Amino acid sequence: LSALEVAEEVQQNLLPQKNPSIEGFDIAGKSIYCSQTGGDYYDFLNVPEGSRGRFSIVVGDVTGHGIEAALLMTTARALIRSRAFQPGTISQVVTDVNRHLTLDVYGTGRFMTLFYLTIDPANQSLQWVRAGHDPAIFYDPATYTFEELRGSGMALGVDEDWQFEENEKTGLVKGQIVVVGTDGIWETQNPKGEMFGKDPIYNIIRQNAAASASEILNAIVDALKRFQKDREPEDDVTLVVIKIDEDLRKLDKY
Repeated sequence: LSALEVAEEVQQNLLPQKNPSIEGFDIAGKSIYCSQTGGDYYDFLNVPEGSRGRFSIVVGDVTGHGIEAALLMTTARALIRSRAFQPGTISQVVTDVNRHLTLDVYGTGRFMTLFYLTIDPANQSLQWVRAGHDPAIFYDPATYTFEELRGSGMALGVDEDWQFEENEKTGLVKGQIVVVGTDGIWETQNPKGEMFGKDPIYNIIRQNAAASASEILNAIVDALKRFQKDREPEDDVTLVVIKIDEDLRKLDKY
């Protein structure tokens, strides 16, 4: 095996090997790298043994791609994982990770955007920190409305003193969908140089609201491939789809 093939194998093993099985939720994730290694990253953290525990989903995107981006992605993953299992709010987690990562990338000009989402089934709520990343997409099929999960926050690795803020959304109900992705999706270009954009993603989510998380994810990836045609991808693509598939108020509390 070449060094690059070894790096590819190691990095692929660092991504989740399966989707989490959490009562009340249907979750699917996928990363597609445009070269053998990449800077995109997603992970499932603190996945509960029981049905009511809080759990987190993170999606990150390192500047550039290839081996340098892959090295920074693995560093960030290790920092996030080690800090996520310690006490503190998610804003404290991201603030601490940023401080360490800024020291690691000092002078390189590299940085990483991150969307850190925690789901609290017992309180039917979402909390998130947005570190320079595109907002997650929230869809409520009962009202046919989309919302962007916004919030202020700088990319990781830029300012070691940045204090990140936590955002919250309450009142989660069955059928709602959250989609977190990287800009490699909406910035994908076809042979004419046109961008895929976000409208096709909204349409696919709306049309497939009754489908499973995996089916929604695959529908978006398939549409992206059709749009791209024979043009070589220029960026990594990562997507996580979260669907609330039960009434959270009725879940067993024990």
